[in-house]
Amino acid sequence: MTIKFGTDGWRALMSEEFTIENVKICAQAVCNFMKDREIEENGLIIGYDTRLNSNIFAEAVAEVATGNQIPVILCDRPCPTPVLSYNLVSRECGAGVVITASHNSSEWNGFKFKPSYGGSASEAIISEIETYIFELEKSQKISTMPIETAEKMGMLEKLDPEPTYLNHIAELVNLNRIRNAGLNIAIDSMHGAGSKYLAKLIEGGSSRVEEIRGNPDPSFPGMIQPEPIEKNLEPLRKLLSNSNFDVGLATDGDADRLGLTDEEGNYISTLHTFALICKHLLENLGLKGPIIKSITMTNMINKLGKLHDIDVIDTPVGFKYLGPVMMEENAIAAGEESGGYGFTGHIPERDGLLSGLMILDMMSVTGLNPSDLLEELEKITGPYYFDRKDIAFKEQDREEKLHRISRPTFEHLGALKVLNTDTRDGLKLHLEENAWGLIRFSGTEPLIRLYAEGTSPGQVKKIIQDCRMIVDG
Repeated sequence: MTIKFGTDGWRALMSEEFTIENVKICAQAVCNFMKDREIEENGLIIGYDTRLNSNIFAEAVAEVATGNQIPVILCDRPCPTPVLSYNLVSRECGAGVVITASHNSSEWNGFKFKPSYGGSASEAIISEIETYIFELEKSQKISTMPIETAEKMGMLEKLDPEPTYLNHIAELVNLNRIRNAGLNIAIDSMHGAGSKYLAKLIEGGSSRVEEIRGNPDPSFPGMIQPEPIEKNLEPLRKLLSNSNFDVGLATDGDADRLGLTDEEGNYISTLHTFALICKHLLENLGLKGPIIKSITMTNMINKLGKLHDIDVIDTPVGFKYLGPVMMEENAIAAGEESGGYGFTGHIPERDGLLSGLMILDMMSVTGLNPSDLLEELEKITGPYYFDRKDIAFKEQDREEKLHRISRPTFEHLGALKVLNTDTRDGLKLHLEENAWGLIRFSGTEPLIRLYAEGTSPGQVKKIIQDCRMIVDG
């Protein structure tokens, strides 16, 4: 077996490949990377989510790091990925590891590697680590030290990661404005690592918070996976439809993604959510600078960019692409269709908690509820609709399906003329009427994802259908 890092680290089924032995191989590869870069003295910070045995896998990483004489800071409780990433930067560690499979279903776990800047690792870094992994799979040269020994020797420090992060967030958002806005806020933590964070940040004023699914539960009951998309948010949507709440916020398993519902419990797409956040940054907060978006993100951002005379730059999917461009361009925000959004003054990485606060701040400033905010947005951009369909495939069929999308020869998609194509990440077809369709392979799961955006539901449906015909042949 060869361990391969996808869009954001390595993920595998715990019943098959995600084992203590393989996690230690990944940990040793990180140690070799740190020693070759001569950053081992700065130490390794390690966090984990609420999945089954994530804490044990995290301790295995710590055993390997201290066995390599690398100082370790080990979180003493489940930790959202953005919280770990900010602590990494704040403590000036050499690198970080988070044991999490993010939004994947309960059978999965994962190993996220974070460089010193706290974002997703670049392609070059991932390639280097995978080279070490390939060598270690053959040699099995792994050094370890028991946790108890490492603690006695002063090689391992236990850390509560919350305070440092919460204090930093208080500098980025006007929390007093949110606390005293009189908002009724429903939060769905989806049994993940983000539980209680938003409540702690908001409590203390006239705004009221009610949290559901806030207890850690590695089986993630009642949902397909802890991904804050419409089909997984029925409890939150039901709560809002039957109660007097102003907004619903949901975070995924490691709280780096945000899901949003309006005051009636209607799901708001991740594309509209990011467009709302960008509108808030530009109009209400007066920020000026480029916005970075993945190729799966909405053209509404381009319209906002044109209106405010700022650059909008698109990249392949994944913050390993968005983050570096965000840093290079000194961007005010970056976002992708998955519900992951990053912000200036913070880490170049997704943060579902900060994203939720941005929505609440927008509501506090404008006095508008989410449905009214969407109406205001559409006055500027016009109506946009989006859909995504995921198709499972067998690994032996990968090459055949890759071949089908590698040579686009068609001139129309969904009855719309193809204006140009983009093959940086799958096949994206830019269409007339500001619509587009995209076919790409998931970087974390055995799925082909079909995406479409257009100006009517029927248009989007037809684009998705035609994308499916391309994949199936």
